[in-house]
Amino acid sequence: MKLYLLSLGAGLLVGVVYSLLQVRSPAPPVVALVGLLGILIGEQIVPVARNLMAGDSFARAIGLADCGAHVLGQLPGRQAAAPDTPETPPNS
Repeated sequence: MKLYLLSLGAGLLVGVVYSLLQVRSPAPPVVALVGLLGILIGEQIVPVARNLMAGDSFARAIGLADCGAHVLGQLPGRQAAAPDTPETPPNS
């Protein structure tokens, strides 16, 4: 959460500086940001559809596709996923 608040604070500070200098922000318009959101969500349609066709429930299909992590990034308060460690076969 701290990272998000720092990012918001930095954005506000830059906005104030732009206002004092009386220049327009180079930030993209809202319609462009909505388009980017559509791209992120659209990328997840195929993996979710594959899981649905495999017989999984909608909630499970979303979980298997790991949509939340891809679209939203790492959310505040969540630990980064532990790297996969291959299991070593038992000595025979």
